[in-house]
Order: sequence, then C-alpha cells, then structure tokens
Amino acid sequence: MFYYVLKYVLLGPLLRVVFRPRIDGLDHVPGSGAAIVAGNHLSFSDHFLMPAVLRRRITFLAKAEYFTGPGLKGRLTAFFFRSAGQIPVDRSGKEAGQAAIREGLGVLGRGELLGIYPEGTRSHDGRLYKGKVGVAVMALRAGVPVVPCAMIGTFEAQPPGRKIPKLHPVVIRFGEPLDFSRYAGMEGEKAVLRAVTDEIVYAILSLSGQEYVDRYAADVKAEEAQKAAQGRRFPRLPHR
Repeated sequence: MFYYVLKYVLLGPLLRVVFRPRIDGLDHVPGSGAAIVAGNHLSFSDHFLMPAVLRRRITFLAKAEYFTGPGLKGRLTAFFFRSAGQIPVDRSGKEAGQAAIREGLGVLGRGELLGIYPEGTRSHDGRLYKGKVGVAVMALRAGVPVVPCAMIGTFEAQPPGRKIPKLHPVVIRFGEPLDFSRYAGMEGEKAVLRAVTDEIVYAILSLSGQEYVDRYAADVKAEEAQKAAQGRRFPRLPHR
C-alpha cells in the first residue's frame, strides 16, 4: 500500500515536477509477467525516478546499509525502503552474490518486475562500468526477458555526495527487451554468463551514450580511495 501512496500521492508527483523527466520507449516494458529491468546507476535519485515513471510496480535489490543506518535518520530510511517493497542485500562475504540471486529469483517467480543495476554500485564519475554476471544468472534461470534502461542526467542532478538534487533535465530511456532463451540451461557456463552480461551492458551503453570502462566500478573506487588515503598520509613536499 505505501508503495502506491509514494508513487501516486507523495513522491511520484513531486519527482515529475522537479525533474520533468522525458520518457522514451516505455512500451518496451512488458505489461505483465516477470521481467528484469537492467539500468545504469548514476545517482541516489535513480531508485525513485524509474519506479515513478513505470506503469507497474518494480522491486529493487537495495544494499543492506540502507536498512541498518543509526539514529532517527537510519530508522526513517529503513522504514522508507521496506515500505516501498525494496529488498535488503548484504554485499559483503562469499554468500552475498548468491543471496542476491535467491532474492531476485523470488521476485521473478511471483511474475513481477525486478530492477537491477548490473554494475553493482553507483558510478562515481558518470561512466558506465563492467557488469557483474548476477543479472545473467537470474535472466537464464528464470527464463525472463531483460529490458535495458538508461538514466540520463541524474548524475548531473544529484552526483555522489549531494543530498538535495538540483534542477537538471532528465531522460529515462527503455530499450527493446533482450531474449536469452537461446542460452536456456547454460547458466553454469562462465563464458555464457559473461556474454549475456556484456550484451546487456552494451544495450544500456547504446541507450545512454556514456563512456565505457571495462573494469568493475567497485575496484576502481577502491583504488582511488587508496590513492587518496596515501596522498593524505604522505603529502608532496613543495618544490624549491
């Protein structure tokens, strides 16, 4: 119930007024039945803008940190995500990927829409990064189509670290559903999973026009954070 209150009464109308999103290809999203909507992830506001424009309810696998924050803000955030039907996923440890897959397959098994960001995390610089194969595993096991989606302009509206979005044109573009039935029963083949994932990411890239980086975003973030930390520990001496 709270999901629909947010979508049609509280948050949805506000987002449409503030961002005035232009939506392309909405008819590519199936009107019924299970499907995966796989998109790029540029901003915290992506979580709300895509559901606001879809005709159907969509469930995202949200990072567990959104549900475990301290204090009043943490409790309100957890309440918001739970009420909106989002599923917490622990991204740490060896079983993290399998837990996400189990949760995602449960959503698809109920004939619903599942939202996934193949990159696994928000882009910190606006570029599109290599996709993780979990989206391919779920698509093949569930035998469902994958609808690519590109969020354009949300990085400029609310880049990482910015709490309040600024006014900026936003385009939400959906591509034609991708059918992977030719790979049925091959979800255990690593080469197949990589091929399917790359095809999905390429479809997103074609819609978004982003620069592509053939590395995992989490690895690049970790490297940049390490370099920044080393720079703080060992600042360069001024030249004489």
